[in-house]
Amino acid sequence: MENQEPHLALANKLYLLKHPDVEDIEKVRLRDEVYNAVVSDDMVLLYENLVADGVLKLDQQLLDSMRAKNEEELKKLDEKIADAEENLGESEVREAHLAKSLFYIRISDKEKALEQLKLTESKTVAVGQKMDLVFYTLQMGFFYMDFDLISKSIDKAKNLFEEGGDWERKNRLKVYEGLFCMSTRNFKKAANLFLDSISTFTTYELFTYDTFIFYTVLTSIISLDRVSLKQKVVDAPEILAVIGKIPYLSEFLNSLYDCQYKLFFSAFAGLTTHIKLDRYLHPHFRYYMREVRTVVYSQFLESYKSVTIEAMAKAFGVTVDFIDMELSRFIAAGKLHCKIDKVAGVLETNRPDSKNALYQATIKQGDFLLNRIQKLSRVIDL
Repeated sequence: MENQEPHLALANKLYLLKHPDVEDIEKVRLRDEVYNAVVSDDMVLLYENLVADGVLKLDQQLLDSMRAKNEEELKKLDEKIADAEENLGESEVREAHLAKSLFYIRISDKEKALEQLKLTESKTVAVGQKMDLVFYTLQMGFFYMDFDLISKSIDKAKNLFEEGGDWERKNRLKVYEGLFCMSTRNFKKAANLFLDSISTFTTYELFTYDTFIFYTVLTSIISLDRVSLKQKVVDAPEILAVIGKIPYLSEFLNSLYDCQYKLFFSAFAGLTTHIKLDRYLHPHFRYYMREVRTVVYSQFLESYKSVTIEAMAKAFGVTVDFIDMELSRFIAAGKLHCKIDKVAGVLETNRPDSKNALYQATIKQGDFLLNRIQKLSRVIDL
């Protein structure tokens, strides 16, 4: 099994170093690992940034020696390019340029790496090789969380696939796009892309298969209806094989599907730490919490025309006041279709009838169409 791309592993450690929930003793270990990674790859710019942020202490001698090493390496790479251009063929010229791109990526000099990748691309003919350059760019995008760069690169990759391209790379792109959608709060699209890639997953450079399943389950729970969830997630053999390894995930998924709401909430509480410590999910933590609760409350209310608040509180293992406060917020936000009768202590559901809604929409569109036809006939009469 391949390992995570070293830069993305480093990005994760940098994220945890700044996280308030990570213990100090853990941060000491992380700081050492970050220091070793930065020094072993001579990442001058990143080192300077980390010194400025107070994460690492400045060692001028080390900084000078890293700079000297980089200059020496660059000289060699430029000599190779010059030699290839004078004495060798096109593919050797391309390889020499690619080596320089990879060098800039390694020392995490984003601007120069992007420039050099462009230059390498101009010397690249094969669609597959052009795609690989896009994957390098995407990995950089995720390292810096540069969503603009990621979005443009995904569009570029899709255009390349119109010229051709193999299935393996197409499947890899789905996971990259899924991660982008998840990081930009488009959970529904992320869930579909992840579910499409379950049996063809090969993008270990982004994350492990366990993490991939974790993302797939989380995004699916708030995106799929009950029937699809059962079919694509609860019963999926690929998910069943791994889900037990991730603490609380199996309970989270199955208790929701089996309507065991008390168990669901305790599993959810267990998962929150995992979500908070994830650099892609953390910014959407509160949003995700709200969405999950909407799903679970809707599912509970779906079964009743009316139900006492007390019965609902009991089912969820929380107090009546908590449910009352929660639901009133969700109802006000238009997330739940029910009303609270505070005097009788009852919840009454007023689900919009889908047939009725369809009927109203048809009438409205019919009127709109008639108006358009009348306007058109006036124009034609003239």
